[in-house]
Amino acid sequence: MRSYPFALLSILLIMISSCATKKRTETNPFLTTYTTPFGVPPFDKIQNKDYLPAFEEGMKLHNREIDAIVNNPQAPTFKNTIEALDFSGETLKKVSQVFFNITESETNEELQKISEKITPIITEHGDNIALNEKLFSRIKGVHDNQDKENLTTEQKRVLDEYYKDFVRSGALLNETQKERMRAINKELANLSLKFGNNLLKETNSFIIEVNNEADLSGLPESVKTAAAEEAKQHKSKAKWVFTVQKPSMLPFLQYADNRQLREKLYKGYINRGDNDNEFDNKAIDAKIIKLRLEKANLLGFKSFADFTLDNKMAKTPERVMALLNGIWTPALQRAKEELADMQKLSDSEGNSFKLQSWDWWYYTEKVRKAKYNFDEDALKPYFKLENVLNGVFMVANKLYGISFTEIKNAPVYHPDVKAFEVKDADGSFLGVLYTDYFPRPGKRQGAWMSNFRDQYVHNGKEVRPVIVNVGNLTKPTADSPSLLTLDEVETLFHEFGHAMHGMLTKCSYPRVSGTSVARDFVELPSQLMEHWATHPEVLKMYARHYQTGELIPDSLIQKMENASKFNQGFMTTELLAAAILDMKYHSLQNADNLDIRKFETDAMNEIGLISEIVPRYRSTYFKHIFDGDGYSAGYYSYLWAEVLDADAFNAYEEAGNIFDQQVATRYRQNILEKGGSEDPMKLYKQFRLAEPNPNALLKNRGLK
Repeated sequence: MRSYPFALLSILLIMISSCATKKRTETNPFLTTYTTPFGVPPFDKIQNKDYLPAFEEGMKLHNREIDAIVNNPQAPTFKNTIEALDFSGETLKKVSQVFFNITESETNEELQKISEKITPIITEHGDNIALNEKLFSRIKGVHDNQDKENLTTEQKRVLDEYYKDFVRSGALLNETQKERMRAINKELANLSLKFGNNLLKETNSFIIEVNNEADLSGLPESVKTAAAEEAKQHKSKAKWVFTVQKPSMLPFLQYADNRQLREKLYKGYINRGDNDNEFDNKAIDAKIIKLRLEKANLLGFKSFADFTLDNKMAKTPERVMALLNGIWTPALQRAKEELADMQKLSDSEGNSFKLQSWDWWYYTEKVRKAKYNFDEDALKPYFKLENVLNGVFMVANKLYGISFTEIKNAPVYHPDVKAFEVKDADGSFLGVLYTDYFPRPGKRQGAWMSNFRDQYVHNGKEVRPVIVNVGNLTKPTADSPSLLTLDEVETLFHEFGHAMHGMLTKCSYPRVSGTSVARDFVELPSQLMEHWATHPEVLKMYARHYQTGELIPDSLIQKMENASKFNQGFMTTELLAAAILDMKYHSLQNADNLDIRKFETDAMNEIGLISEIVPRYRSTYFKHIFDGDGYSAGYYSYLWAEVLDADAFNAYEEAGNIFDQQVATRYRQNILEKGGSEDPMKLYKQFRLAEPNPNALLKNRGLK
């Protein structure tokens, strides 16, 4: 997924800032020019004490830049107003992009305290800019008179985006309304921070300790070994430990014969934030929904969904729900058929119980073996992490001619992290890619891509990006390297697709560079890349047995292909359920006295979700929509973008070559290089030479 690691105010995007009480020191890495390879952050020199002084100095410098724009005696132009605004806050950008990435990937109590201190000040600083009447007056002046300037297509887009940002942030409100907007924004920022901290603590605190080996019946040896390693890392007296981190939890749900322990582990996962304790998120969720609705109303929208979608591809809640409802019926029907197959198998084993949600993975695996003679665990020896990473590098090379070379002397923020120099086909420097793939207590769950530096052109000099891909994949053990599941392979390719979007961008302005696009467009590059992950031709490029070096056999590839659409009813339904829950929350026009648990139950009952399936994200751990508002009223984006990515991959198949250079070049030039510099649907049609086919999604999932 493309999950933004920190909540950027829409008006600032990359100009996050803060303040502190400590004075500037000459040794602060953020306040000097980086002398590291390719100018990457000097992680080996950055200390926690550096952040607050850097935020303080960065804010002072940023405020001076804003004042210079506002007080410029010359008439407002694109260059002296919009361009000056877009390139302001360089020091703030440096410290913010490091700090907020690190707090998501390698946090600790000290960093959390810093975050709690600066969050309200970040919000206040953003509001001071967004609600600056003189600044908006200049922006409006440029916007109203843009025909008098010879602006490029990208400049017109940047201007339009800034104008909309300010309006959507409250620039047209009266003073009383602006003060209320400031209060709402500050409270929302604090609530989102609290939500995320609660969830991290709940996730880290739940473990299952096992001492009786009989309780591990059915588990592959690799899973047992990993559980023994977990016990050591948790300093547990038990022999084996299982957590609710997916690399630990999912194999247990998939293979463990002990139904009681499967239930315990699964409930530990789905009840995070809903345990009526100090880390409970229900009240936080309710308050966030209520405040978002009030914010939308202040800005003239009847719901937060209407507000959010106004500047997305979908435009309206009605269009989103039309998409979701169109998929729901075939997906749910397929899920019911899958359940019937599993129940039949369970009954044949002499069981008298009705299958429950914690049984789904276990019986899915049994049916998969019975129907397709396919055991997903048989793939793992061929999916050594290093081989998979080389595989995605080879795909990028065949598509775009780019190459990756590890930078051995690059500073990193954790020993697990690696850095790679990325070069274009002509040998020119494209950027630096960091990879960080293993779970640890200081890292939040999930997978994401982010930037330590953006791409742009300033004063005739191009700045190339520094990208990071982060995940929580299966860790190596004392006996074996990191061997990935099929889902983890697809996740790695997915996040790499985001990295390509950020790496290959060729824009002039940070505001529209790389992944700074509409949320329901940003998942196109990531989801498109997944299509190459398991294509037979690509598997033959990288899938080698970690012990023998043998290429993955054709027979195993064929079994995987035969089973590729298996369980899509479940996977689509749980995703849809979460997307619909998100839309139902944010389509509310009255959020008084909101009972989160009841609302969620009623919403799922209303759409007929069967009890054996739980939404992919329940409300109390739905980080996409409650830890910041990046995907609020936007979780549908994965499905919206799937229409595009399924249709886009068809272009390669129609060409008869999944590495067709004409198609790849059109895609690079119209999608990856353009960022958000033009309307996304216009860019898509320039690539595809046609409108996207909505049936591509159903076909891609085997639902049609």
